[in-house]
Amino acid sequence: MGFQFTNTLTKQLENFKPIDEENKVVHIYSCGPTVYNYAHIGNLRSFIFSDILGRSLRLSGYKTNHAINLTDIDDKTINATLEKNANATLDDLRAHTRPFIDAFFEDLEDLGIAEVDHYPVATESIEPMQSLVKILIEKGIAYEQDGSVYFSIGSKEDYGKLSQIDLDSVKSGLRYNSDEYTKQDIRDFVLWKSEAETEGIAWNTDFGRGRPGWHLECSAMINHVFNQTIDIHTGGIDLIFPHHENEIAQSECAYGHSFVNYWLHCEHLLVDSKKMSKRDGNFYTLRDLKKKGFHPKALRYLLYSSHYRQKLNFTLNGLNQIQQTLYRIWNSYNRLKSAKTDGEFDIEKLKPNLDKIKNDFLEALQADLNVAKALASFHELISFMNQTLDKTQDRLSTQALELFEEALQYCDTVLNLLENSEETNVKTASNEVESLLVKRNEARAQKDFALADELRDQIAALGYQTVDTSSGSELKPSNA
Repeated sequence: MGFQFTNTLTKQLENFKPIDEENKVVHIYSCGPTVYNYAHIGNLRSFIFSDILGRSLRLSGYKTNHAINLTDIDDKTINATLEKNANATLDDLRAHTRPFIDAFFEDLEDLGIAEVDHYPVATESIEPMQSLVKILIEKGIAYEQDGSVYFSIGSKEDYGKLSQIDLDSVKSGLRYNSDEYTKQDIRDFVLWKSEAETEGIAWNTDFGRGRPGWHLECSAMINHVFNQTIDIHTGGIDLIFPHHENEIAQSECAYGHSFVNYWLHCEHLLVDSKKMSKRDGNFYTLRDLKKKGFHPKALRYLLYSSHYRQKLNFTLNGLNQIQQTLYRIWNSYNRLKSAKTDGEFDIEKLKPNLDKIKNDFLEALQADLNVAKALASFHELISFMNQTLDKTQDRLSTQALELFEEALQYCDTVLNLLENSEETNVKTASNEVESLLVKRNEARAQKDFALADELRDQIAALGYQTVDTSSGSELKPSNA
């Protein structure tokens, strides 16, 4: 079985065929962070998704050539810089964004997101951007107005093919100067902003001093890195219009070839069933969750536990439950590693079971990255391993232990959960503690605070703290 992906461009589940099928190389571009602040967990879901994509392809024998850009110049980064210094320069912009670029890479490392091949930076890609604008002007597809350069969407007959936007809603003669807009009306969008709109952060060009518009940046960087049609472009569903629609328009008009063959988009992350916002107190970065005692790998697990095309509702209680699951996985893996190898075991019965689990795991990933189903196969493997160790009293032959280890590592090539298993002496919540937590949440909901306090003390006696949140009480090991 080969890969199938739901292509946003066609709205169909399609068999995947890379351009360089002979060499099995897949070219991927993922829209990266805008580094005006720390990435929040909604941003991180899209990077977990692209990580799973790359790892799954490589598990199937493909090689990947993957780029994630860093947007360090746009309205957000400039405004954040100007808040610190009204007379900010390009050096000030870079000084503001550098710590957030570093923080982004720290997040990727904490979450076990594999390095990709290219990280193009917007402010280091100005020449390709200027070249793209110049091509569009020469072709009569872009025009200058009041020192800025705009893309004429009327020159792209199939504009809207990705988002299915209504072309009848075109507002003739009107333009967008802002980098971001969400209204479902269509206007010419800015490619290059005049110096008057750049607040002193600008570059000299043949068409005037200014700076690039946000939509221009990814098209120029993709062409600079790959110089060809790419296989897969990923990003959050919120980028379909206008950002990805505009990428297609300017790239195909300028370079004369198809831009992307497969568009894959990750759905929104909700927090406590609402859109994440600082005002509602449900806005989290990875740093916030680490301060609350959560392991980054628990967030990794949670963010890929639902299908990438489905909304995922994040709660602290749900993350706590995932962390307990992670601890149990780690304990099981540590049990295998400490098993004695002086036992006898019928390898002929073991290998077919493990091969089936591995095959089911891969087939789930190839079916439009069905990670939830792949996780079910992984847990089947953990359960089979524990049952085997129970039967043999933790004694295996060397070959049997190696077969279990190989199967676990096969799955972990994609899941990337096991490498932290020895960093702490993991303590998991027993059924008794989890039952007490349920009762305590019920008591708090009924405002029976005396009973809630009594249950809290019982939980503490069993080695756990209770952390109270707006969505209920959660467990945390006392030694965490």
